[in-house]
Amino acid sequence: MKLISILITLSLTSLTTAAADDERPRARDAGIVVGVFEPGINNAITDVSNVRVGHATVVRGDDIRTGVTAIIPAMGNLYTHPIPAWIHVGNGYGKIIGETQVREFGEIETPILLTCTLCVWSAANALKEWMYIQPGMGEHTVNPVVGETNDARVNNMWADPIQREEVYQALDSARGGYVKEGSVGAGTGTQAFGWKGGIGTSSRVLPEALGGYTVGVLVQTNYGGVMSINGAPVGRELGTYSFRDETQPDNTDREDGSVMVVVATDAPLTSRGLARLSMRPMLGLGRTGSFASNGSGDYVIAFSTNPSVRKPRVSATPVATEVLVNDSLSPLFAAVTEATVEAVYNAIFKATTVSSARGELKAVPIERVKTILEKYNALHWGTNLESPNRGF
Repeated sequence: MKLISILITLSLTSLTTAAADDERPRARDAGIVVGVFEPGINNAITDVSNVRVGHATVVRGDDIRTGVTAIIPAMGNLYTHPIPAWIHVGNGYGKIIGETQVREFGEIETPILLTCTLCVWSAANALKEWMYIQPGMGEHTVNPVVGETNDARVNNMWADPIQREEVYQALDSARGGYVKEGSVGAGTGTQAFGWKGGIGTSSRVLPEALGGYTVGVLVQTNYGGVMSINGAPVGRELGTYSFRDETQPDNTDREDGSVMVVVATDAPLTSRGLARLSMRPMLGLGRTGSFASNGSGDYVIAFSTNPSVRKPRVSATPVATEVLVNDSLSPLFAAVTEATVEAVYNAIFKATTVSSARGELKAVPIERVKTILEKYNALHWGTNLESPNRGF
């Protein structure tokens, strides 16, 4: 009965969230063009072939507003055939699970989960159990990778609301194509710059002359700063930003927070190249107004799905790989920076207001934001690239 009740709650919540979500545009639909490279067909991390995303959104009673988001990086058995990966630590105030083995081996062997801070251990345990029921798994140790941000402003994470049922739903519902954004999954109770944030995603496809590779980004925003959109000081204009009034100790415009960034690419990169790639989303976060505060857990999980760099766990003979040279990486660096910026904007634009007994996170007023962007000539760059007043 518990499972049926949870599934009914999740289904009803998904329907309600979908209706509200559909009324709010993505950043690009609102006229915000980021960078110079084109997005993929879905403008999502799932534009990288075989990457799948699933959510479980959990709203219970008057104080549970949270969820879990699953990213499955590739087809096949990730344990017997792991994929190259790296985890970059921008600011290490977080409870991420699985980091040290990924950095030691340069590989990831499970799906990636994102959830709330105090749910990482129960989520990791559920992910472990899910791995053991997959075809081809024996009695091996696995290294679950679970990231988190703190959604306590509207969620009672001390109640440990994420358990096996929620994790399994996110994993089993993971699909390619369209990705729900905003107040969904692990982004149900998170914020951005004092407004409601959540899950956002974006992608870039390099021109064939630069390799034709795809880079996709998914973010779980929960950080502060001074929101900037295409160079326009949106946070200051809205009057909501870190240190707005430091004379008030109870000021709710907190500077602390966290952000999880997941980067996927089909470019042939080993863990060394992914280590370099994973540093660049921090530049993108800076463009949005982040300064990586003292209490911010800022992590980037990057992986490559290219078959030429995917090796079996066990091989009696050396395994050949084909890898991009360093001189070819700059376009990927630019692409992942752009996609990170747009993913954050999408998280903010698609997010809907969420309230609970613990507090309320209001959705950013999109029409006011568009008015501010028009004031600073920060809209519709795609049709006016020569404007002398463009930001950057």
